[in-house]
Amino acid sequence: MSRRTHVQMLAAGIGALVLGAGALAPAAAAPPGAAPRPAVPVPAANLSAALPAAVPGALPAVTVRPDPSSPGQEFEGWGTSLVWFANATGGYPDEIRNALADMLFGEDGLNLNIARYNVGGGNAPDVPDYLRPGGAVEGWWNAPEGTVRTDVDWWDAQDPADWNLDADATQRWWVDRIKDDITHWEAFSNSPPYFQTVSGYVSGGLDSSAEQIRADRVDDFAAYLVGVVEHLEDSHGIQVDTIDPVNEPNTPYWGTKLGTDGNPTGGRQEGAHVGPEMQQQVITALAGELDGSATDAVISAMDETNPGTFATNWNAYSQDVQDAVGQLNVHTYGTGQRTTVRDIAKGEAKPLWMSEVGGSWLTGQNFDSMVPGLGMARQVVDDLRELEPTAWVLWQPVEDYDNMAPGGESAVGSNWGSLQIPFDCTAQDTLETCPIYTNTKYDTLRNFTHFIRPGDHLVQVNDTSSVAAVGDGTATVVHVNSGATSRSVTLDLSAFGKVSRNATVTPTITDAAGALTQGTPVRVQEAAATTIDVPAQSVTTFLVDGVRGVARDAALAQPGHVYRLQGVQSGNSLTPSDATAGTGAVVRTTDTAQAGQLWQLAAVAGEGNRTRYTVTTEAGDRRAAELDGAVALVAADGEPALAAQWILSTTGDGTYTLVNAATGQLLEVGGQSTADGAPVTLWTANSNANQRWAIIDETVLSVQDVDVFTVPGTAPVLPQTVVPVLRTGARGTLPVTWTVPSERRWSVPGTVRVRGVAVDATGARHRVTATVEVDTLVATLPARAKAI
Repeated sequence: MSRRTHVQMLAAGIGALVLGAGALAPAAAAPPGAAPRPAVPVPAANLSAALPAAVPGALPAVTVRPDPSSPGQEFEGWGTSLVWFANATGGYPDEIRNALADMLFGEDGLNLNIARYNVGGGNAPDVPDYLRPGGAVEGWWNAPEGTVRTDVDWWDAQDPADWNLDADATQRWWVDRIKDDITHWEAFSNSPPYFQTVSGYVSGGLDSSAEQIRADRVDDFAAYLVGVVEHLEDSHGIQVDTIDPVNEPNTPYWGTKLGTDGNPTGGRQEGAHVGPEMQQQVITALAGELDGSATDAVISAMDETNPGTFATNWNAYSQDVQDAVGQLNVHTYGTGQRTTVRDIAKGEAKPLWMSEVGGSWLTGQNFDSMVPGLGMARQVVDDLRELEPTAWVLWQPVEDYDNMAPGGESAVGSNWGSLQIPFDCTAQDTLETCPIYTNTKYDTLRNFTHFIRPGDHLVQVNDTSSVAAVGDGTATVVHVNSGATSRSVTLDLSAFGKVSRNATVTPTITDAAGALTQGTPVRVQEAAATTIDVPAQSVTTFLVDGVRGVARDAALAQPGHVYRLQGVQSGNSLTPSDATAGTGAVVRTTDTAQAGQLWQLAAVAGEGNRTRYTVTTEAGDRRAAELDGAVALVAADGEPALAAQWILSTTGDGTYTLVNAATGQLLEVGGQSTADGAPVTLWTANSNANQRWAIIDETVLSVQDVDVFTVPGTAPVLPQTVVPVLRTGARGTLPVTWTVPSERRWSVPGTVRVRGVAVDATGARHRVTATVEVDTLVATLPARAKAI
């Protein structure tokens, strides 16, 4: 089905004419006296520069292997902040706002099930409007008549007269409209009300790096947030699950500029700089206010702009403040250190959300190019694969068309939002005069939101362009092909415990030719694999029906197996520092013959991707543990203490971090050393290579037999080593001892089988056979033989 057809059908289904993804319908008539709002094409040179170049010699094929052996926590779903678009459109005519609601939360639309309500701060009554369209979310306070911006000490949370409980009607229209579709509500704040700020304005401080929340009004701010949440719940019949008190606080983004008349000229949105120390005060005050309140909401924090800044905040919090936070929230406008926050969440045993992101991914407003859609899809894949969140939330999928057009937010235009609609439509407008436009992000997002559903579990996958999830008897793989050529994708389903004889894979493709085009189901082959070609510049969802469980050999930790932990940054292997019990560990130059470099892994607690393991020496007598802030090897007797338990995290590339369950710190090579004998220590998560370990199964499963040739009367030269077969195939060598028969066995032509025993690093013995051919031939070449 083409994108044009799909969106026209969607429009018909919701009784609305929807424009988008290029020319999906005839151009809408403009309001009387106004010019039409056509899509603005991007110059061809700009488009070609944005498309990924073909890689010379690259193989147009990939094998994708979902691994259900370590599933993530139950996925809560997909969501959005309401904020500006809800404030701007909540008062629109029913035809328009209902069409928007269906396109966002309806089953044929983005199918979102999480909503974040923005608790507006609000400027003083005498401040002229200067915020962006939709940005002036109304505050829930009622100022006495004549109040001006310098009146900052009048508000009392206990005085009903100081509350405006009818505030924010437009965003609250959305609350009522979508509440039957929402399974998790979150409240969040961009700024306290003006009278609780240092600058007196909700757009940030006059110094954007200075603290913006008044230190003497922190308790009032907490009371304000909880009061709004309590009234939302009571008046709308919803339950707010989490409250995040400050948005992207530890940044210099939020500043107010004053004109010569003393009135603000910018910034253009609510925001407040709040450093880690003040964040702690806010969390503590909010926790106290929630205690005994009418809401059951818990604190989520801290909605930071990127994982690195989140980690800076979190590591500065005291233990009691960390304990007060029930859910971790992070944005991914910066993408470094996703795995840092992943490991913090696992160490703290708290759920983690990717709570906000958006982007343009192409210069110039454009509704046809696949580039924005591919950019969004890659963002989703990387967020889910590296961060392992339980929810993925958009900033706002609806943007102001005029602000995204050339001359709006930028001179050349932009592609923020998956849908765009003018934010200045009137009560007289219709979908013809106030059209909705979609770009390709709207379509590629649906490749995820229609198929990875609440209740599924994300699982690891070996391909960086794919993400996978499992449900009840199904698996979903979403694959992004950003390349300039088509690609063959082989799904390897061998990690599942059962693949039905009738198992099928159904592809659903979004590319330049169409959106969510469903292909014919393909039968899974006998080798638990199937191959399907996908177009260039496409996002493909593979829905696998008829798989369940986990194959016996799929999990990393296998009973009776031994493993090498090889540092990614150092290349050296984890080794006890010496033979004395209670001492620590170092890294040594890798030596496959050394039993001291082999370890046992055993799952002892937890489940899925938060399973906790013991790391025990090959001899089984000592465990790696945290002791007084250092790595120690303690006696492996009795139930392992929490300090001797480790959570293993991976992005599917065969390397892992080991998070200590007692401290949340990670096993690392101290000082990023590459020296033989460098100490192994513990440190806070930072995503550096010295905190990653290749965990290599060194268990010898069998030994390859060998073939030997000799001539009559000459004893054969038997090899001194043989090749072991490990879980990943044949590699390395083992010393072998042969039981050599008497010389007379070589006297006449024939076949002689010689038995041998190879010994691996653990001391285990493995039988091996050398088949000796005794003949007059000295060599065998293809298609010919040479005799003496």
